[in-house]
Amino acid sequence: MSSASKKTVGVLFGSRSVEHDVSIVTAQQVMQALDRSRYDVVPLYITREGRWLTGPGLFDLKTFQADNMAEMMGMKDVIISPSTEHRGIITTPVSGLFARSRLQRLDVVFPALHGSHGEDGTVQGLLELAGIPYVGAGVMASAVVRDKIMLKRILAYHDIPTLKHLGFTRHAWMSDSGAVLQQIDGEIGYPLFIKPASLGSSIGVARAANADEARNYINIAANFDRRILVERALDNAIEINCAVMGNYEVRASVLEQPVSWQEFLTYEEKYMRSEGPAGMKGAERKIPAPISEELTQRIQQLAVKAFAAVDGRGTARVDFLVKEQEGEIFLNEINTLPGSMAFYLWQEEGMSPAAVVDEMIRLALDAHTDKRKTTYNYKTGLLAHAAARGLKGIKK
Repeated sequence: MSSASKKTVGVLFGSRSVEHDVSIVTAQQVMQALDRSRYDVVPLYITREGRWLTGPGLFDLKTFQADNMAEMMGMKDVIISPSTEHRGIITTPVSGLFARSRLQRLDVVFPALHGSHGEDGTVQGLLELAGIPYVGAGVMASAVVRDKIMLKRILAYHDIPTLKHLGFTRHAWMSDSGAVLQQIDGEIGYPLFIKPASLGSSIGVARAANADEARNYINIAANFDRRILVERALDNAIEINCAVMGNYEVRASVLEQPVSWQEFLTYEEKYMRSEGPAGMKGAERKIPAPISEELTQRIQQLAVKAFAAVDGRGTARVDFLVKEQEGEIFLNEINTLPGSMAFYLWQEEGMSPAAVVDEMIRLALDAHTDKRKTTYNYKTGLLAHAAARGLKGIKK
């Protein structure tokens, strides 16, 4: 393929998020999977402080272990312009009186971001303003799915089962923790799980057996988020995960059962136990999940239904809690930008990582083409009317 026909893909990762490190590893996997004969890859790294950088050193995982990374590796400051005139990145000049900014257009952006400031609709909003196609869910789906409290409300509306839960703000907790604990005891009961509403990777998640433990763990969770979710713990349940892929015609992957030696999958178990794809360490898994065919189909159908309910597109991993003997299924959460892009699940479906990222980019471009069918430029006679008669009397 000639360089003129190649697509330029910006891979965006890092960001001001407690899931920063996971994002770096996911981005490395994505960049390795992108076929260089078809794509020119531009790494776009957001530091923990929010500085945007680009440079060839970002292709090397070892770079991120160095001090003063930007100075050591010759990184350049860069921004994604919100102007549709640019549709790409602007690299700021390093120095010199006559130095000029450099514009590089992007055909598509591949967010490899997890958590705050990236998976929550913020970056998606920037890319919508810029008119640049991007991989994954749109603004609304990203924001809603990232907020566990709002997600459960939408799932309930669509009759998708979730565990009994309660959401509250950090302000409510700090103002009267006793009243919140009383409400928890009356509506949820123990044991229960405490979770920051908008984080993933099990960060800030804890299991409380009583009010004293709940108080301690809620105080911790309140450091990570301004909204907290508590939900009833489901004893003797297994976790089952399913990936989905598509925009309008959505398909479900084979199911997996992560194996935990704790009461729930910790950050360390998810990423730092056994060797996973492309060098990422991850939890031990049973693929396909050792459950009945009937239960497998129900979970796959619920995953597709939930994806449609939040107006998802691209891909996601949908996580469930299951009691097989009772036939009970509860949707736990949805990840619109799952770690490793769920490569390991799609590989069981015969798709290589390269095929997965190809399909993600195709779906992104299709979604952008669909967006362009919408009318945004609509002129009326209001301005001429206001100019002739003045602003007085104009209805607002």
